[in-house]
Amino acid sequence: MASVKEMDTYAKLWMKEAGSKLRASFETKLNIEIKTNPNDLVTNMDKAIETFFCDKITGTFPEHRIFGEEGMGNEIKDLKGTVWILDPIDGTLNFIHQQRNFAISLGIYEDGIGKIGMVYDVVNDELYHVIKGEGAFMNDQRLSPLKEVSVSKAILSMNASWVTENRRIDPSLLAPLVRDARGTRSYGSAALELAYVAAGRLDAYITMRLMPWDFAGGVLLVEEVGGEVSNITDKKLDFLEGDSLFVSKPGLHKEVFEKYLTGNTSL
Repeated sequence: MASVKEMDTYAKLWMKEAGSKLRASFETKLNIEIKTNPNDLVTNMDKAIETFFCDKITGTFPEHRIFGEEGMGNEIKDLKGTVWILDPIDGTLNFIHQQRNFAISLGIYEDGIGKIGMVYDVVNDELYHVIKGEGAFMNDQRLSPLKEVSVSKAILSMNASWVTENRRIDPSLLAPLVRDARGTRSYGSAALELAYVAAGRLDAYITMRLMPWDFAGGVLLVEEVGGEVSNITDKKLDFLEGDSLFVSKPGLHKEVFEKYLTGNTSL
């Protein structure tokens, strides 16, 4: 079996090579397709980057499986063995419209347990990475353990759609949290927002619906520096079907559940 160090070494090399391909694509015309709705887009580069990783992974670790957003890997119904959970471009709308605020997200899991997490901010050349139990880093800089913070002093990352009419949650539920927080932000890339929580740039991130490839890498970063991770009903995440997500610095999780979420039957 491949060692964790071996997988980590290869994954970092492939992340950087894939990032170079994405930066080079800025000068070319994208082929853009609609997936489920006009705001859910995929480009030729999403598919090309996922294919690149699939070719590298299967060529180097043929016994491993790949769970990717664009379906270029394997059909995944369980997390037995070693599974690479990949989003080739997290934040495709930003990639198309801004050419920034997007990332490559990767989590490597063994029998359902996260071993390696990576989020690569391609434009800023910031690679957030973790081997479980060995510390989390941004490039060569070790990330510090997260300190407790209260809602009143917190910068919360949350899409505005969750406090307007939507199909997932009563918008009045989270509105008081937005009001009471020091400030709110939204970057349009779950992977980056998770990395920013791990790095202390954000204090919490809440969203109602993500797929496993959106959070598989980033949640390992947050946990490694002492952050808290759950869905919005304070249960473990579903790494097969996707889930809601609430990650935060220590202490903030408890305050938000006690003051804003617990006892609300709409969840």
